[in-house]
Amino acid sequence: MAGFFARLKQGLSKTRGQMTDKIDQLATSTQVIDEDFYEELTDILLLSDAGVAATERIIDLLRQEVQTKKIKDGKLARDILKQIMVEEMNIPRPALNWPMVMLVVGVNGVGKTTTVGKLALRFKEVGRSVTLAAADTFRAAADDQLAVWAQRADVPLIKQQHGADPAAVVFDAIASVKARKTDLLIVDTAGRLHNKKNLMDELGKIRRVIDREFPEATVRSMLVLDATTGQNGLNQAKMFKEVADINGIILTKLDGTAKGGIALAIRQELNVPVWYIGVGEGIDDLQAFNAKEFVEALF
Repeated sequence: MAGFFARLKQGLSKTRGQMTDKIDQLATSTQVIDEDFYEELTDILLLSDAGVAATERIIDLLRQEVQTKKIKDGKLARDILKQIMVEEMNIPRPALNWPMVMLVVGVNGVGKTTTVGKLALRFKEVGRSVTLAAADTFRAAADDQLAVWAQRADVPLIKQQHGADPAAVVFDAIASVKARKTDLLIVDTAGRLHNKKNLMDELGKIRRVIDREFPEATVRSMLVLDATTGQNGLNQAKMFKEVADINGIILTKLDGTAKGGIALAIRQELNVPVWYIGVGEGIDDLQAFNAKEFVEALF
């Protein structure tokens, strides 16, 4: 099996072709760092979906460093750019405290249920006891999918019949978790963003049940974003941030896109840390996000 870094590198190959290979070419061919250099670099970052705000900030920071250090060499400028990218994406994530409830939110189709399953396996492998709650009760397939993952991870799954009240599922799951003294409850929630009012009411109700029934638990709301949707996904994230308190991002399907620059855009526009990234279909392809390793794998 490929090692952690090798899988990350492989998973980011499309973005490398779109973004970092072009930056390397630009750095190598640059004789003098002028406006043309910055313009071309701006285009490369925008085409990789880094977004306007993040691109402007990165270019501004690079200009300052180049001027301060009187840099003339394109390759040195590229090394500074790498450093800036690491610093820009490096938001420290809060420590994990147990017991914990992880609410996993995101629109349908982003790989939310699969991510819940992979998280369960991940925490199980490091010795944590895990229970899953099927609170996406409006999509029959979500229950079936989650049941498969619960079996694979060998963890309990709490669910009710199709169309049940999601907050009631969470209520049952909390009772089970408390009885078993489980470390982590992962809740798969519905992803209907076209009706924000319903979603807000539902997430609010779930949160109230957790706060009332399980006040000693740390609650983390994780938003799953599909990297292949680029700026579209970012707009979804902004809408989710309006209706829910988001603590972290899980960026899936990075292996399927040339637009890995979205990780830069998330930092700039949402100011929420990326906790995990998905760089493949395999169980082990959900990896903890590390800005330095991410940039190293890109370059």
